[in-house]
Amino acid sequence: MLSSKSFVDKLRENGFDFFTGVPCSLLSGLIAELEADREIGYIPSVREDAGVGLCAGAYMGGRQPVLLMQNSGFGYSLNAFTSLNLIYKIPVLVIMSWRGCGGKDAPEHIIMGDINEQLLETSGMEHSVLEENNLQQVLDAALKKIRNEKVPYTLLVKKGMFDERH
Repeated sequence: MLSSKSFVDKLRENGFDFFTGVPCSLLSGLIAELEADREIGYIPSVREDAGVGLCAGAYMGGRQPVLLMQNSGFGYSLNAFTSLNLIYKIPVLVIMSWRGCGGKDAPEHIIMGDINEQLLETSGMEHSVLEENNLQQVLDAALKKIRNEKVPYTLLVKKGMFDERH
């Protein structure tokens, strides 16, 4: 398990300074950590596609955005990513909880959990699965893509990766 605080600190050290998203219990520790930080904060989004738009605006305003979302919301945001971020080269780091990974979750998450990586690949969005031992490696890959190619990069987060708060 990674500490939400240390992960947020690592993101901030690497220049990320705008955070928005849609709640997910797997990311609850991250969201609580961001909400408690008066300097950075966290702006809740009503839907994932709205979060994509907020991140695009933040980037155009000189910020380096992060979007926290559940993979089930990727369907909502797919058109925004493909018709905005990928076409106009608007980077964002996506921290996406991987509900339904390995067929273990509530029934409504299983299908998206099975096709999550395939959908990312089909849409042209590179991703990595965040593990306890690869944080710097996947963050370096994300930063390279975001800074050099100006496109989104997704870090998939399995259940139990971060401390959760309810």
